[in-house]
Amino acid sequence: MTYYGSKELADSFRTVRKNNLAIAEDIPEDKYGFRQTPESRSVAELLRHIAVYSIGHADMYAVKKMTSFVGFDWGAYMQQAQADERRLETKAQILDALRSGGDRWASYVGSLSEAEQERRITFSEDGVPPARSRFETILSVKEHEMHHRGQLMVLERMLSIVPHLTRQMQERWNAAAAPKAKSAGA
Repeated sequence: MTYYGSKELADSFRTVRKNNLAIAEDIPEDKYGFRQTPESRSVAELLRHIAVYSIGHADMYAVKKMTSFVGFDWGAYMQQAQADERRLETKAQILDALRSGGDRWASYVGSLSEAEQERRITFSEDGVPPARSRFETILSVKEHEMHHRGQLMVLERMLSIVPHLTRQMQERWNAAAAPKAKSAGA
């Protein structure tokens, strides 16, 4: 019996993407050029990267049905991904790519059978890195996005924006404390 299958993975990816969309919406477009250091990605570059990453994986797995990357031209793939990222110029375009790409990826993930999740993906002829299950490669897309969410939340703090997850937690704490404060004052 599988406790965490394609439906759960798709749902959890949707949650991660929803949170990244909330961050993208909270940051004003005039702050999308902000970067924490000259060498780091700007807010816009980071959001573009997140959007294109899942779109690229949807193409590799859902469309091309890739099961082997032996001989795959990673250099050409990265150049294309960077070109796709640069085409997302405005906040509206970035938000649209995050929404549509996230929906596309989650729909694909949610449709996978257990047998398809178990399928091995080969990365090299010599086994370095070793083959992984499709489930693991799919999970890595969510992990990648969560990694970047941490960066986005730091950028929000640097821009004096309280992240939405913190605001929601504060609202829950305040709501929970309100009845206690009311009864203490009575």
